[in-house]
Amino acid sequence: MNDNQATPIDQSLADELCSSLPPKRQFFTYAMNAIAFIFTTLALIPLISLLWEIISRGIGSLRPSMFVTSVIDNGFGNAIVGTLTMIAIAGAISIPIGIMTGIFLSEIGQGTSIGRAVRFITTILTGIPSIIVGIFAYGVIVVLTKQFSALAGGFALAMLMLPIVVLTTEEALKLVPRSLRLGSAALGGTRFQTTFGVIIGAALPAITTGVLLAVARAAGETAPLIFTALFSLDWSRSLITPTASLSVLIFNLYNDPAPEKTQLVWTASLVLVSMVMLISVLSRLVTSKRK
Repeated sequence: MNDNQATPIDQSLADELCSSLPPKRQFFTYAMNAIAFIFTTLALIPLISLLWEIISRGIGSLRPSMFVTSVIDNGFGNAIVGTLTMIAIAGAISIPIGIMTGIFLSEIGQGTSIGRAVRFITTILTGIPSIIVGIFAYGVIVVLTKQFSALAGGFALAMLMLPIVVLTTEEALKLVPRSLRLGSAALGGTRFQTTFGVIIGAALPAITTGVLLAVARAAGETAPLIFTALFSLDWSRSLITPTASLSVLIFNLYNDPAPEKTQLVWTASLVLVSMVMLISVLSRLVTSKRK
């Protein structure tokens, strides 16, 4: 028999693969797609309605002077600076430690008892309520220094960001094809060169996404900052003094009877949502250019 000649079994399999699905299977596929579309739409309705409420109520009173004045002058410039400062402190602590820990879990400690213990502890940290993290940071930083501060707030936010960065970095590195590792080793690359020169570069977009997810969570946290950074109606003079943040501003002024303060809450909410979206878009643009 000629090798190029298809057997009857092969021909029947090819015909089956090329034929259209039975009507029952097609109906099932269309029904599942319709159900998925309906539930996706239902899930988006609360998000869209919330965004519309924030935009419609906040954009009307948005003025450029609010970005350079403090809360005491009916602005939120000090809250923006305080939020960015504490996120920067948290990122400086959690991002390097988180990425290195993720590299350890994926490339070095995989299958070891130490790796399993670190992963178990990290998974537990992801489920700890933020208010517990705030109480812990209060006991570690505020009680010892006897001062509410941006440093204490940054430390609390770093604890919330750390497990997210670790787990997303580990998963991102695991998704890198094994062929890249083998190719680097075949070219004489050491384990260090392979990890930091090849694997991390390939996983950079996914790692960036994990970092952005951690930043987004930290930017919207309120309870840890109440216990650590407290609040300030005016500009903070240093990193070791009480510091304002957008989330705590919204929490403190939401029930204020003054109409201008209520309007300030909606405008601050709009700015907070816009900040998170802007950081995400800019970071994705930088990542795409690097890729």
